[in-house]
Amino acid sequence: MNEVYINEKVKSLPQRPGVYIMRDADNAIIYVGKAISLRNRVSSYFGSLSGAAPKVVSMVEHIADFEYIVVDTEAEALNLENTLIKQHRPKYNILMRDDKTYPYIKVTTNEKWPRVFIVRKVLEDGAHYFGPFAGNGSAARTIKLLEKLFPYRSCDLTITGKEPRPCLEYFIHRCLGPCAGLADKVEYDAAIEQVILFLEGKTDEIVQQLEDQMERAAENLMFEQAAILRDQLTAVRGVVERQKVVSANNFDEDVVAMARAEGEVAVQVFFIRRGKLVGREFFMLQGTEDESDSAVVGSFVKQYYSDATFVPPRILVQTAPEDTAAIEVWLTKKAELEVHLEVPQAEDKKELVAMVVQNAKEALEQNRLRWLNDEQKTTAALVELQGYLELPNKPRRIECYDISNTQGTNSVASMVVFENGSPKKSDYRKFKIKTVEGPNDFASMQEVLRRRFKRAKTVAEMNLVVEQEAKGEGDTAAELDKLTEFEAVVHNDLAEAEGLFVPDPHTVDMRGHGMEIVRPKGKGQANPTVTKPPKTERIDYSWQSMPDLIILDGGKGQLSAAIEVMQELELSDVPMVGLAKQHDELFKPGHDISVYLPRTSQALYLVQRVRDEAHRFAITFHRQLRSKTAYISPLDSVPGIGPKRKQALLKKYGTSEKIKAASDEELLTVDGMNKSTLAKIREFL
Repeated sequence: MNEVYINEKVKSLPQRPGVYIMRDADNAIIYVGKAISLRNRVSSYFGSLSGAAPKVVSMVEHIADFEYIVVDTEAEALNLENTLIKQHRPKYNILMRDDKTYPYIKVTTNEKWPRVFIVRKVLEDGAHYFGPFAGNGSAARTIKLLEKLFPYRSCDLTITGKEPRPCLEYFIHRCLGPCAGLADKVEYDAAIEQVILFLEGKTDEIVQQLEDQMERAAENLMFEQAAILRDQLTAVRGVVERQKVVSANNFDEDVVAMARAEGEVAVQVFFIRRGKLVGREFFMLQGTEDESDSAVVGSFVKQYYSDATFVPPRILVQTAPEDTAAIEVWLTKKAELEVHLEVPQAEDKKELVAMVVQNAKEALEQNRLRWLNDEQKTTAALVELQGYLELPNKPRRIECYDISNTQGTNSVASMVVFENGSPKKSDYRKFKIKTVEGPNDFASMQEVLRRRFKRAKTVAEMNLVVEQEAKGEGDTAAELDKLTEFEAVVHNDLAEAEGLFVPDPHTVDMRGHGMEIVRPKGKGQANPTVTKPPKTERIDYSWQSMPDLIILDGGKGQLSAAIEVMQELELSDVPMVGLAKQHDELFKPGHDISVYLPRTSQALYLVQRVRDEAHRFAITFHRQLRSKTAYISPLDSVPGIGPKRKQALLKKYGTSEKIKAASDEELLTVDGMNKSTLAKIREFL
């Protein structure tokens, strides 16, 4: 960037509203913005960037030149800015992902016999357009529903009314058959009018029209036609009943809310017509890094409603855009009615926005899951991750560990497993921390890794023993010692390890793997009985599956603690990284410089997903454990005190100390109490 040239150009900027366009060294447009004062806004980029967001710093570093367009008002600047963003899709602007492909439903009211189909572009041709929809699937589902509800033609024939016979659609009541002269223009236009009313959310009017038509047909003794209308009315009412009533006011409004997750943003829009939720759409945004919620909401509203075929008089948002006033002026002009953007204050509207936020979160999570199910993307992510971390093999099996506690209490850990980029929930494990007191995540991580990989080695040894025993090789007494050691490891450490059995102290049943060991219960009985299996099967517990990559939710400290354990267990060759929370940087053993995965890489997306799943699994287990311990009482140890008596005592006295202080006469007045139970309370409390 030629600083002298840029500074001189900035000084010449006018103090007027307009749009500025930043270009890089290749003359490509990398950012488009609007300003009330071009000079003030543009000069802010070329002053001190101390404290500026990384995205802004990166953009300024790539600016080689800029140009500007002066307009009369801020609303005009907003409109021009939005047009240029959609045309050029600059790298550093917030963008609706693939917005050029968003479909619309077109009703060709400019034709004599209108049709209904999906298009990609809105033309000024006199037809009715509805949308944009979030994708082809959403628009196609709407078309499918319309075809079931309303008898319009789905063909592209030139209608002459002289076809010898109609197609199958007529006989299943999906078309009125104008091609064969079986419907006049008035009747057909009535069906098309109902399609338009439905797409506008005016379902009550459709119901009224169908009821009137059905009654007239019955009065004229046209019972077959009345029956067809009855069935159509039932179908429409079924759709109406599924439309949730979200407002007591007979009002048209949209609700816009967003959700964030690991640099991604999803926006959900609910369409409310006459107080009923008639539809919703979900959009992914890109370029949202380091952007505020108000900036994201503002960018979405401008881009979405610039192409929307209908703008309601009120748009509820969870956060007010920075340029709310200008957006309202622009939308009012576009809609030709007064439009307001509002952050709701009334409790019912707040709840409505909260519902849309929750739907945005769920939609974003589903989008992430769909990404994981995309084989090409997950394969690319694994290949990228192997390259960035310089792994010897593709990380087909990834294990991630996370610690969760509340100020050192109820400490737990999670182990989640991803195979070929997808969760393998059957191999998930959760651990109670047993040997660590207080909030020591490093020691807790060491305990978990030590327990996990000791089991791996023990199960591997167990497999070898079973194979040798099945072949008649080795010493039976030595084999039994190893089996006993295996039993001790499993029996003492599996209360929280899902998927493994807890054997009886005297019998280990190898669960269909063909071996049973029966130990004597009394002294003096040597020579235990070993029953050989009729068929050799290998014990294949998930513990023996070794990971291609271990991810520790933590930075250098967690990694250093884990290295000690893996060296102790002679497993230093297992690749391992620590994932720092703040910037998603990865630390490798023996490397001082962290690895930053590109923000747009599939590898980063996968790592974030694995880390999030480990965190979710740990938090869930921790909350379960905490909720159980919250209800533990000294009364639980008193024989004869069950849930009902415990509840009655605590309801009356509150604590065990107050129960101890109460007199015998007072305690005997509690429901369910008697003298024998009272004696037990005095003995144990």
